[in-house]
Amino acid sequence: MSSPSGATELVPPDDQPESPKPQRRRSPRSLPALRGWLFVAPVLVALAVVIGYPVISALVMSFQKPSGLDPATGMFEEGGNAGFSNYTHWLLQQCQLPGGVESCPTGNLGSQFWAAVGVTLLFTVVTVALEATIGLGMATIMSKTFRGRALLRAAVLIPWAIPTAVTARLWEFMFQYDGVVNRVLHTHILWTTDPWASRFAVIVADVWKTTPFMALLILAGLQMIPGDVYEAAKVDGATAWQRFVHITLPLVKPALLVAVLFRTMDALRLYDLPAIMMRGNSATQTISILVVEQTRQESHGAAALSILTFLLIFVAAFFLVKGLGANAVATQEEQRRAR
Repeated sequence: MSSPSGATELVPPDDQPESPKPQRRRSPRSLPALRGWLFVAPVLVALAVVIGYPVISALVMSFQKPSGLDPATGMFEEGGNAGFSNYTHWLLQQCQLPGGVESCPTGNLGSQFWAAVGVTLLFTVVTVALEATIGLGMATIMSKTFRGRALLRAAVLIPWAIPTAVTARLWEFMFQYDGVVNRVLHTHILWTTDPWASRFAVIVADVWKTTPFMALLILAGLQMIPGDVYEAAKVDGATAWQRFVHITLPLVKPALLVAVLFRTMDALRLYDLPAIMMRGNSATQTISILVVEQTRQESHGAAALSILTFLLIFVAAFFLVKGLGANAVATQEEQRRAR
Protein backbone atom coordinates (compact mmCIF):
# COMPACT_ATOMS: atom_id res chain seq x y z
CA MET A 1 0.00 0.00 0.00
CA SER A 2 1.41 3.41 -1.04
CA SER A 3 0.97 6.71 0.69
CA PRO A 4 0.24 10.04 -1.07
CA SER A 5 3.91 10.94 -0.73
CA GLY A 6 4.93 7.85 -2.70
CA ALA A 7 6.34 5.92 0.26
CA THR A 8 5.24 2.39 0.70
CA GLU A 9 3.82 1.32 4.12
CA LEU A 10 4.16 -2.24 5.25
CA VAL A 11 1.05 -3.54 6.94
CA PRO A 12 1.58 -6.71 8.97
CA PRO A 13 -0.81 -9.48 8.08
CA ASP A 14 -3.55 -10.43 10.53
CA ASP A 15 -2.34 -13.97 10.89
CA GLN A 16 1.15 -12.95 12.01
CA PRO A 17 1.89 -14.55 15.41
CA GLU A 18 2.21 -12.19 18.35
CA SER A 19 5.51 -11.86 20.09
CA PRO A 20 5.62 -13.81 23.39
CA LYS A 21 5.12 -11.73 26.53
CA PRO A 22 8.12 -11.54 28.84
CA GLN A 23 7.69 -13.71 31.91
CA ARG A 24 7.76 -11.99 35.26
CA ARG A 25 10.69 -12.99 37.33
CA ARG A 26 10.26 -13.45 41.04
CA SER A 27 11.74 -10.57 42.95
CA PRO A 28 14.73 -11.54 45.07
CA ARG A 29 13.11 -9.70 48.00
CA SER A 30 10.08 -12.01 47.98
CA LEU A 31 12.20 -15.11 48.61
CA PRO A 32 13.07 -14.20 52.24
CA ALA A 33 9.42 -13.37 52.89
CA LEU A 34 8.35 -16.74 51.47
CA ARG A 35 10.92 -18.52 53.61
CA GLY A 36 9.71 -16.61 56.64
CA TRP A 37 6.11 -17.73 56.04
CA LEU A 38 7.30 -21.32 55.65
CA PHE A 39 9.00 -21.15 59.05
CA VAL A 40 5.99 -19.49 60.70
CA ALA A 41 3.41 -21.79 59.09
CA PRO A 42 3.80 -24.68 61.61
CA VAL A 43 3.31 -22.27 64.51
CA LEU A 44 0.21 -20.76 62.89
CA VAL A 45 -1.24 -24.22 62.30
CA ALA A 46 -0.55 -25.20 65.91
CA LEU A 47 -2.22 -22.01 67.18
CA ALA A 48 -5.22 -22.64 64.93
CA VAL A 49 -5.61 -26.13 66.37
CA VAL A 50 -4.94 -25.22 70.00
CA ILE A 51 -6.85 -21.88 70.09
CA GLY A 52 -9.11 -21.77 67.04
CA TYR A 53 -10.74 -25.17 67.44
CA PRO A 54 -11.71 -24.76 71.15
CA VAL A 55 -13.15 -21.30 70.47
CA ILE A 56 -15.21 -22.50 67.51
CA SER A 57 -16.32 -25.61 69.42
CA ALA A 58 -17.40 -23.52 72.42
CA LEU A 59 -19.24 -21.10 70.12
CA VAL A 60 -21.21 -23.94 68.51
CA MET A 61 -21.96 -25.55 71.88
CA SER A 62 -23.16 -22.24 73.33
CA PHE A 63 -26.18 -22.31 70.98
CA GLN A 64 -27.26 -25.85 71.92
CA LYS A 65 -29.48 -27.28 74.61
CA PRO A 66 -28.10 -29.94 76.95
CA SER A 67 -29.51 -33.43 76.61
CA GLY A 68 -31.04 -35.05 79.69
CA LEU A 69 -34.24 -35.51 81.68
CA ASP A 70 -36.85 -32.79 81.46
CA PRO A 71 -37.70 -31.77 85.07
CA ALA A 72 -41.31 -31.02 84.06
CA THR A 73 -42.16 -34.27 82.24
CA GLY A 74 -39.44 -36.63 83.45
CA MET A 75 -38.77 -37.70 79.87
CA PHE A 76 -35.37 -37.81 78.24
CA GLU A 77 -34.84 -35.03 75.72
CA GLU A 78 -32.04 -34.67 73.22
CA GLY A 79 -30.26 -31.39 72.90
CA GLY A 80 -31.14 -29.06 70.07
CA ASN A 81 -30.87 -25.47 69.00
CA ALA A 82 -31.21 -23.16 72.00
CA GLY A 83 -30.78 -19.87 70.15
CA PHE A 84 -29.55 -17.09 72.40
CA SER A 85 -31.21 -18.47 75.54
CA ASN A 86 -27.88 -19.55 77.05
CA TYR A 87 -26.60 -15.98 76.65
CA THR A 88 -29.75 -14.28 77.91
CA HIS A 89 -29.63 -16.37 81.09
CA TRP A 90 -26.23 -14.92 81.89
CA LEU A 91 -26.90 -11.36 80.76
CA LEU A 92 -30.51 -10.68 81.75
CA GLN A 93 -31.39 -12.68 84.86
CA GLN A 94 -30.99 -10.54 87.95
CA CYS A 95 -31.46 -11.13 91.65
CA GLN A 96 -33.71 -8.69 93.48
CA LEU A 97 -33.24 -10.02 97.01
CA PRO A 98 -32.36 -7.39 99.63
CA GLY A 99 -29.37 -9.36 100.82
CA GLY A 100 -27.47 -8.79 97.59
CA VAL A 101 -25.65 -11.31 95.48
CA GLU A 102 -24.63 -13.43 98.47
CA SER A 103 -28.31 -14.23 99.17
CA CYS A 104 -29.22 -15.06 95.54
CA PRO A 105 -30.01 -18.66 94.62
CA THR A 106 -27.37 -20.63 92.77
CA GLY A 107 -29.57 -20.94 89.69
CA ASN A 108 -29.66 -17.18 89.16
CA LEU A 109 -27.00 -17.03 86.47
CA GLY A 110 -27.25 -13.34 85.64
CA SER A 111 -26.50 -12.19 89.17
CA GLN A 112 -23.50 -14.50 89.39
CA PHE A 113 -22.14 -13.25 86.07
CA TRP A 114 -22.44 -9.53 86.76
CA ALA A 115 -21.12 -9.98 90.30
CA ALA A 116 -18.10 -11.84 88.91
CA VAL A 117 -17.57 -9.09 86.33
CA GLY A 118 -17.64 -6.46 89.06
CA VAL A 119 -15.18 -8.38 91.25
CA THR A 120 -12.85 -8.96 88.30
CA LEU A 121 -12.86 -5.29 87.32
CA LEU A 122 -12.32 -4.28 90.96
CA PHE A 123 -9.30 -6.55 91.28
CA THR A 124 -7.94 -5.39 87.92
CA VAL A 125 -8.20 -1.65 88.53
CA VAL A 126 -6.98 -1.66 92.14
CA THR A 127 -4.16 -4.18 91.77
CA VAL A 128 -2.76 -2.73 88.54
CA ALA A 129 -2.83 0.82 89.95
CA LEU A 130 -1.08 -0.23 93.17
CA GLU A 131 1.44 -2.42 91.37
CA ALA A 132 2.33 0.30 88.88
CA THR A 133 2.82 2.88 91.63
CA ILE A 134 4.78 0.64 93.99
CA GLY A 135 6.70 -0.95 91.11
CA LEU A 136 7.78 2.47 89.84
CA GLY A 137 9.13 3.35 93.29
CA MET A 138 10.92 0.03 93.61
CA ALA A 139 12.45 0.37 90.14
CA THR A 140 13.61 3.90 90.90
CA ILE A 141 15.40 2.70 94.03
CA MET A 142 16.93 -0.34 92.31
CA SER A 143 18.23 1.82 89.45
CA LYS A 144 20.48 3.77 91.85
CA THR A 145 24.09 2.80 92.41
CA PHE A 146 24.74 1.65 95.98
CA ARG A 147 26.33 -1.24 97.82
CA GLY A 148 24.17 -4.36 97.85
CA ARG A 149 22.10 -3.42 94.81
CA ALA A 150 22.42 -6.89 93.24
CA LEU A 151 21.28 -8.54 96.47
CA LEU A 152 18.29 -6.19 96.68
CA ARG A 153 17.24 -6.97 93.11
CA ALA A 154 17.43 -10.70 93.76
CA ALA A 155 15.42 -10.36 96.99
CA VAL A 156 12.72 -8.29 95.30
CA LEU A 157 12.11 -11.00 92.71
CA ILE A 158 11.47 -13.72 95.29
CA PRO A 159 7.68 -13.09 95.64
CA TRP A 160 7.26 -13.25 91.88
CA ALA A 161 9.28 -16.50 91.67
CA ILE A 162 7.17 -18.28 94.28
CA PRO A 163 4.38 -20.41 92.70
CA THR A 164 0.93 -18.90 92.94
CA ALA A 165 -0.49 -21.89 94.81
CA VAL A 166 2.17 -21.53 97.50
CA THR A 167 1.53 -17.80 97.72
CA ALA A 168 -2.21 -18.36 98.11
CA ARG A 169 -1.75 -20.89 100.91
CA LEU A 170 0.79 -18.65 102.65
CA TRP A 171 -1.54 -15.64 102.71
CA GLU A 172 -4.49 -17.85 103.64
CA PHE A 173 -2.69 -18.89 106.84
CA MET A 174 -1.75 -15.28 107.56
CA PHE A 175 -5.32 -14.03 107.12
CA GLN A 176 -6.93 -16.66 109.34
CA TYR A 177 -8.94 -15.45 112.31
CA ASP A 178 -6.08 -16.41 114.65
CA GLY A 179 -3.41 -15.69 112.05
CA VAL A 180 -0.51 -13.30 111.89
CA VAL A 181 -2.42 -10.33 110.44
CA ASN A 182 -5.02 -10.16 113.22
CA ARG A 183 -2.37 -10.61 115.88
CA VAL A 184 -0.15 -7.88 114.50
CA LEU A 185 -3.05 -5.45 113.98
CA HIS A 186 -4.80 -6.51 117.24
CA THR A 187 -8.05 -7.00 115.34
CA HIS A 188 -10.70 -9.74 115.03
CA ILE A 189 -11.57 -9.47 111.33
CA LEU A 190 -12.91 -12.46 109.40
CA TRP A 191 -10.61 -12.02 106.42
CA THR A 192 -11.69 -15.20 104.62
CA THR A 193 -15.46 -14.86 105.04
CA ASP A 194 -16.35 -11.18 105.19
CA PRO A 195 -17.03 -9.90 101.63
CA TRP A 196 -14.95 -6.73 101.60
CA ALA A 197 -12.29 -8.04 103.97
CA SER A 198 -11.74 -11.09 101.74
CA ARG A 199 -11.45 -8.88 98.64
CA PHE A 200 -8.93 -6.70 100.42
CA ALA A 201 -6.94 -9.81 101.39
CA VAL A 202 -6.83 -11.03 97.78
CA ILE A 203 -5.69 -7.59 96.60
CA VAL A 204 -2.89 -7.52 99.17
CA ALA A 205 -1.71 -10.99 98.18
CA ASP A 206 -1.83 -10.24 94.45
CA VAL A 207 0.02 -6.92 94.86
CA TRP A 208 2.68 -8.60 96.98
CA LYS A 209 3.27 -11.30 94.40
CA THR A 210 3.08 -9.35 91.11
CA THR A 211 4.64 -5.98 91.97
CA PRO A 212 8.18 -7.34 91.35
CA PHE A 213 7.14 -8.14 87.77
CA MET A 214 6.10 -4.54 87.23
CA ALA A 215 9.27 -3.28 88.89
CA LEU A 216 11.40 -5.47 86.63
CA LEU A 217 9.81 -4.14 83.43
CA ILE A 218 10.02 -0.54 84.62
CA LEU A 219 13.63 -1.03 85.71
CA ALA A 220 14.50 -2.09 82.16
CA GLY A 221 13.08 1.22 80.93
CA LEU A 222 14.93 3.24 83.56
CA GLN A 223 18.26 1.73 82.60
CA MET A 224 17.79 3.04 79.05
CA ILE A 225 17.78 6.65 80.27
CA PRO A 226 21.25 8.19 79.80
CA GLY A 227 22.88 9.57 82.92
CA ASP A 228 23.98 12.73 81.12
CA VAL A 229 20.38 13.95 81.15
CA TYR A 230 20.28 13.89 84.95
CA GLU A 231 23.70 15.52 85.20
CA ALA A 232 22.59 18.37 82.94
CA ALA A 233 19.43 18.83 85.01
CA LYS A 234 21.48 19.00 88.22
CA VAL A 235 23.73 21.62 86.67
CA ASP A 236 20.65 23.66 85.75
CA GLY A 237 19.48 23.53 89.37
CA ALA A 238 16.60 21.06 89.02
CA THR A 239 15.49 19.42 92.25
CA ALA A 240 15.07 15.67 92.69
CA TRP A 241 11.29 15.97 92.31
CA GLN A 242 11.64 18.05 89.16
CA ARG A 243 14.05 15.52 87.67
CA PHE A 244 11.62 12.73 88.47
CA VAL A 245 8.58 14.51 86.99
CA HIS A 246 10.19 16.07 83.92
CA ILE A 247 12.83 13.43 83.06
CA THR A 248 12.12 10.04 84.62
CA LEU A 249 8.38 9.83 84.05
CA PRO A 250 8.36 10.95 80.38
CA LEU A 251 11.31 8.73 79.44
CA VAL A 252 10.06 5.64 81.30
CA LYS A 253 6.51 6.00 79.99
CA PRO A 254 6.83 3.38 77.18
CA ALA A 255 8.07 0.68 79.57
CA LEU A 256 5.44 1.66 82.14
CA LEU A 257 2.62 1.41 79.58
CA VAL A 258 3.80 -2.01 78.43
CA ALA A 259 3.91 -3.23 82.04
CA VAL A 260 0.41 -1.91 82.71
CA LEU A 261 -0.85 -3.58 79.52
CA PHE A 262 0.59 -6.98 80.44
CA ARG A 263 -0.64 -6.86 84.03
CA THR A 264 -4.13 -5.73 83.03
CA MET A 265 -4.54 -8.66 80.68
CA ASP A 266 -3.24 -10.99 83.37
CA ALA A 267 -5.55 -9.56 86.06
CA LEU A 268 -8.64 -9.98 83.86
CA ARG A 269 -7.90 -13.73 83.82
CA LEU A 270 -7.25 -14.00 87.57
CA TYR A 271 -8.19 -17.44 88.84
CA ASP A 272 -5.69 -19.39 90.93
CA LEU A 273 -4.94 -16.91 93.72
CA PRO A 274 -8.55 -16.22 94.91
CA ALA A 275 -9.68 -19.77 94.14
CA ILE A 276 -7.03 -21.34 96.38
CA MET A 277 -6.88 -18.61 98.98
CA MET A 278 -10.62 -18.12 99.59
CA ARG A 279 -11.92 -21.60 98.69
CA GLY A 280 -15.32 -20.85 97.19
CA ASN A 281 -16.03 -17.46 98.77
CA SER A 282 -18.59 -15.88 96.43
CA ALA A 283 -17.37 -12.38 97.31
CA THR A 284 -14.05 -13.09 95.55
CA GLN A 285 -15.46 -15.05 92.61
CA THR A 286 -13.91 -13.82 89.36
CA ILE A 287 -15.08 -14.59 85.84
CA SER A 288 -12.49 -17.34 85.41
CA ILE A 289 -13.60 -19.02 88.64
CA LEU A 290 -17.21 -18.90 87.50
CA VAL A 291 -16.32 -20.45 84.14
CA VAL A 292 -14.45 -23.31 85.81
CA GLU A 293 -17.34 -24.00 88.21
CA GLN A 294 -19.88 -24.07 85.37
CA THR A 295 -17.62 -26.30 83.29
CA ARG A 296 -17.41 -28.82 86.13
CA GLN A 297 -21.21 -28.96 86.15
CA GLU A 298 -21.08 -29.86 82.42
CA SER A 299 -23.74 -27.31 81.51
CA HIS A 300 -24.04 -25.74 78.07
CA GLY A 301 -24.30 -22.41 79.83
CA ALA A 302 -20.58 -22.73 80.56
CA ALA A 303 -19.88 -22.54 76.81
CA ALA A 304 -21.88 -19.31 76.53
CA LEU A 305 -20.14 -17.97 79.62
CA SER A 306 -16.72 -18.80 78.19
CA ILE A 307 -17.61 -16.96 74.97
CA LEU A 308 -18.76 -13.93 76.97
CA THR A 309 -15.52 -14.01 78.94
CA PHE A 310 -13.52 -14.27 75.73
CA LEU A 311 -15.35 -11.28 74.24
CA LEU A 312 -14.87 -9.23 77.41
CA ILE A 313 -11.11 -9.86 77.50
CA PHE A 314 -10.82 -9.37 73.73
CA VAL A 315 -12.57 -5.99 73.86
CA ALA A 316 -10.46 -4.90 76.83
CA ALA A 317 -7.28 -6.03 75.07
CA PHE A 318 -8.27 -4.25 71.87
CA PHE A 319 -8.83 -0.90 73.53
CA LEU A 320 -5.76 -1.26 75.73
CA VAL A 321 -3.53 -2.08 72.78
CA LYS A 322 -5.01 0.72 70.70
CA GLY A 323 -4.75 3.21 73.55
CA LEU A 324 -1.67 2.30 75.55
CA GLY A 325 0.17 0.88 72.55
CA ALA A 326 -0.36 4.06 70.53
CA ASN A 327 0.80 6.19 73.45
CA ALA A 328 3.92 4.06 73.87
CA VAL A 329 4.79 4.34 70.17
CA ALA A 330 4.14 8.10 70.19
CA THR A 331 6.37 8.53 73.24
CA GLN A 332 9.17 6.57 71.60
CA GLU A 333 8.90 8.75 68.48
CA GLU A 334 9.11 11.88 70.62
CA GLN A 335 12.24 10.53 72.33
CA ARG A 336 13.87 9.79 68.97
CA ARG A 337 13.11 13.29 67.71
CA ALA A 338 14.49 14.81 70.92
CA ARG A 339 17.75 12.95 70.43
